[in-house]
Amino acid sequence: MADQDQDLVDVDPYDPGDGSLPVFHWKQAGRADLATRRQLREMGLRPGGQEPVARIECRGGKRFAWLYRIDLAKPKLPMTLAKEAALDKAMSARQTCPGPCGRRYFHCLPLKTLGSCLECFDGTPADPASYIAPPAKHLLAA
Repeated sequence: MADQDQDLVDVDPYDPGDGSLPVFHWKQAGRADLATRRQLREMGLRPGGQEPVARIECRGGKRFAWLYRIDLAKPKLPMTLAKEAALDKAMSARQTCPGPCGRRYFHCLPLKTLGSCLECFDGTPADPASYIAPPAKHLLAA
């Protein structure tokens, strides 16, 4: 009689049973209902607070990505002007040379290793198409 009182449990055939998440190898997930964060973003979705249900590994387990259920994913949040301004400010800090030239490049500078752009560091000339000239400094006549 006690066996009849227990609820039926749905069993996942991919669950290893030790409480961990199932692990798939590269290109062997074979489930259309799961996606990585990048795949969700391409679909215009985000995980939306759900926990990952599995993980996919590549390079012998050295690299992995979490897999999320697509049916529980939520739409991406739209970009606001405040978010765009904050991102531009953050990118400006990585792209602007703190050296004497003060140029803002279209790529991130090696500020941690060199501390400036290559032209300020060792004199290697920069391609004029790779940066925006710094704003002109106005001097007030007193």
